[in-house]
Amino acid sequence: MKKIFFNIITMMVVLVAMTSCQDTNYPGGTISSHIGIFDLRALFKGEMVTIDAEKLAGSSKLAALVVSDHKGGNLPEGLLVVQDTRRLGKLRGISIDLGDAAMNYQPGDSVIIDILGSQLLREDGILKLKNIKESQIAKVASGRPITNNVVTSKAILENPDAYESTLVIILKGGFNPIPKEGEILSGTKVLNDGFGNLNLVTNEKADFSQQSPYILGNYYGIVFGQEDATGVITPYLRCRSKEDVLMLSSEIEVASIVITGFSSDVKGSDTNYEYLQLMATEDIDFSKTPYSVVVSNNANASTPTGAPANGWATGGMRTYKFNLTKGIARKGTFFYVGGKYQLINGSASTSLASSNWVLNYDYNENDGFDFGSKRSGLFANSGNSFGIAIFKGTTVTKDSKPVDVMNNSGGGALWEGNKGYRITNNDFYDVINPLTMEPQPFFKQGTNQLFLKYNTADVGYFVSLGGEYNLTLGRWTAARSQNNVEMTKTSTIAEIEPENATILVE
Repeated sequence: MKKIFFNIITMMVVLVAMTSCQDTNYPGGTISSHIGIFDLRALFKGEMVTIDAEKLAGSSKLAALVVSDHKGGNLPEGLLVVQDTRRLGKLRGISIDLGDAAMNYQPGDSVIIDILGSQLLREDGILKLKNIKESQIAKVASGRPITNNVVTSKAILENPDAYESTLVIILKGGFNPIPKEGEILSGTKVLNDGFGNLNLVTNEKADFSQQSPYILGNYYGIVFGQEDATGVITPYLRCRSKEDVLMLSSEIEVASIVITGFSSDVKGSDTNYEYLQLMATEDIDFSKTPYSVVVSNNANASTPTGAPANGWATGGMRTYKFNLTKGIARKGTFFYVGGKYQLINGSASTSLASSNWVLNYDYNENDGFDFGSKRSGLFANSGNSFGIAIFKGTTVTKDSKPVDVMNNSGGGALWEGNKGYRITNNDFYDVINPLTMEPQPFFKQGTNQLFLKYNTADVGYFVSLGGEYNLTLGRWTAARSQNNVEMTKTSTIAEIEPENATILVE
């Protein structure tokens, strides 16, 4: 019996040993002949590198997808630009100095490139492979799909190497300053997508250089680098052809009121202590130009249940409306709307009565203006969503489009088919999907998935929304960000109107 057991063990050891000797793609097996561009770029340490088999650890080729297109005349001459996600799924690109032969390749060409003997160096601010002949490139397929890579300008500016020589999409880009009448794309323009400023470069001889800049558009392009005398690389964007520029809007729409903060759950009882902080972007006399504010509460106990059939006008315990028909708000100043007590953080806290309250209203004893049942608190404190919407005028229906809108958390029944809370074009939301151009007028529909983070209940947070709103461009040039101010009973107005609060720029 012992002998049989020993023979079995011996056979198992032999089989394992034989299996371990077979070629595999796992460490210890055969080295792949293809290296990822991520690893190739990592070989460059500031000095030119000659690529050989030893540096590539046995690899010799790139398997990549072409993204360059020279028919528009706007890319650096002679550069074949390719990208891959071979290493850890990370998209990376490289430019190959191929001369006139670069024009022989189209976006979507799948190529295998023998890079042994080439040189990796940074030239004219761009990391390139040189000393590669067209005979070292094999095109194995055409028309392969290129995955849309939507990127913010902030991401590119913070990590240029990760995006250099890759095809990206800048959504909702506008120019800062706004182009003058008769101005054309030719030259260097500052493109702003609400997250930062990125230079857009267009050659004078590009086939779209004489095109007028759009007020708002999507810009497909390849990121390149420009190096200054100190070695600092500044990224910039080049569109490849006129098809890479897609207009979203040719009009400027300025929001007359923007949401800048709120207190949705004060310390202790919420009854008549919750409030909103708003900012006027122009002088407003509400007796002459009335507005309305609607808040939504989508806690599980709020009725009617399900997706709101009448949107912001649903009423009941779901939405509550305030009419602003008295008072004045000056351009660039804060004003407040909320419960009757006008205190900063609930009972026995600092009074805000000396601030500009356009409306303080007993929502515990009174129904809302036109719709909304009286309640002890305006906002959901369950983790489910609540929202704030500003409307011009005092008539709000299921089809009314807000001047500004913001949502907190994403839980609850919020959208289904033609039922939901309508949004507007702002730093968080888009009425038209900027990538597919399909209508998406509701929160939680399409790309309208952004919302503020829910805070722990009964702590006493004021949510301050700092951003930069450009009146000339009619858009957020620095998107609003959430800053949670933990208040006490002795907090002051300065804590909820900080220096980094929303600012207006001309």
